Amino acid sequence: MADDFLPIEPLSREAFAPFGDVIDPDPASMRLINGGTTRRFDALARVEAYGEDAEVVISIFRGEPRRFPYLVTMMERHPLGSQSFSPLSGRPFLVVVSEDRDGIPAVPRVFLASGGQGVNYRSNVWHHPLMTLGAVSDFLVVDRLGPGNNLEEYFFDTPYLIGEPTP
Repeated sequence: MADDFLPIEPLSREAFAPFGDVIDPDPASMRLINGGTTRRFDALARVEAYGEDAEVVISIFRGEPRRFPYLVTMMERHPLGSQSFSPLSGRPFLVVVSEDRDGIPAVPRVFLASGGQGVNYRSNVWHHPLMTLGAVSDFLVVDRLGPGNNLEEYFFDTPYLIGEPTP
């Protein structure tokens, strides 16, 4: 087991760009609609769905909170489509991702997402399953449904350690 904690970084578009998109209102994409009563923030993420008969679906995931310190023992990725998570409960959550190193995840990076930010993992991006903080939390999830194996898992020989997040 690793003795050092993985650093927890604030979630930003720039830092997260190698892994996908941060979903939060971007003033550069805003336009007024509905007679000026609604601000629309366009194209905050791109959905990917590969393969014949694949479709994009919207689901709700209800995540149990994690206990810390937490051991990261595995990562997963989805080769046939992207996967986005947008919090519905307004609570912060952790996002754990890794660059790919010859088909296996590198040392994970940990981001703290605010309750108003979501993420869109691009296809084939190594990530840890949903990591809610403090209480059961609901997430709106957009991902691929269809034939083909869209899940790969990797289990680390030596786990990584995440300390108590401080939102």
